[in-house]
Amino acid sequence: MALGLPLGADIPFFLFGQTAFAEGVGEALQAVDGPDCWYVVVEPGVAVPTVAIFTAPDLTRDTKPITIADFSRRQFDSSDLIGFGKNDLQDVAARLFPPVAEAVAWLGQFGAARMTGSGACVFCAFEREAEADVVLRAVPARFRAWKARSLMRHPMKSLLQINEL
Repeated sequence: MALGLPLGADIPFFLFGQTAFAEGVGEALQAVDGPDCWYVVVEPGVAVPTVAIFTAPDLTRDTKPITIADFSRRQFDSSDLIGFGKNDLQDVAARLFPPVAEAVAWLGQFGAARMTGSGACVFCAFEREAEADVVLRAVPARFRAWKARSLMRHPMKSLLQINEL
């Protein structure tokens, strides 16, 4: 994980191999329980350069941080997953890249949709696979989309000997 951090802030998270609360630049990880659900992910067909988001003058940086204690006190299910926290980068990305705004609006008609990281993909959680399948069948041709099941622990974790930072 320490070797992966210079390559990207999200590399340690993916090597960690289980649902985690991340702090710092993404390298301070603590295992947590998350909802057992399905996600629909919509790729809006536009690249969002991270630098464009982080240098935007209208990017707010005043959202109250979520702590591990805040996260640990909640019992999550797919219906309230998105209601917890906020992606400050989403408003900027949606303004600069209209297809992101379109994807958020379209997927948002089925539930609480949110942009992933600095973009451009948008996701929404569903309790049942059948619900995710209904949404996938309705995706407009201008978008690419897929579904994924949440995993609390990656099946490969037990095979890998990953040392934390």
